[in-house]
Amino acid sequence: MLYIFSGLPGAGKTTLSSALAREQRAAYLRVDVVEQAMREAGMLVDGPQGYMVCYAIASQNLRLGLDVIADTVNPIQITREAWRNVAESLDTPFVEIEVVCSDEREHRHRVETREADIPGFVLPAWEQVRNRQYDPWDRHHIVIDTAHQTVSESLETLYEQLNNSRSQ
Repeated sequence: MLYIFSGLPGAGKTTLSSALAREQRAAYLRVDVVEQAMREAGMLVDGPQGYMVCYAIASQNLRLGLDVIADTVNPIQITREAWRNVAESLDTPFVEIEVVCSDEREHRHRVETREADIPGFVLPAWEQVRNRQYDPWDRHHIVIDTAHQTVSESLETLYEQLNNSRSQ
């Protein structure tokens, strides 16, 4: 199974996706880690390079029979389609999960007070998050609103929605 996480920085995407990866013992791919490693290697990261590396690593892990959790902003239709293509090319099931924080004050607070957990990684400022291109969704997907929820509550909501989507 490929779990495709999407959402703006500060919405709770990394917290939720990493919690799921821990519980499922799944391969976990975070584009921020990949892109920061590329920068440290002296590469200019100004396009889809990090995503492309993640697609390849996800594909390899899915071929090995592992569940894969992809943690990326995934803001535009082309990246969403590329993630689906990774799974479809291997006849592997996938689920698309958008993580949002519907309370703008809480979202802003998260963005402005969090600390980078990747050495050398520069977190975006609130204005960058607000002004980031983020296309509306054009297909069914799971939405998890992390506003006013603990990680455990958000994870429980995710499991409920995953179970509901499998039974449909």
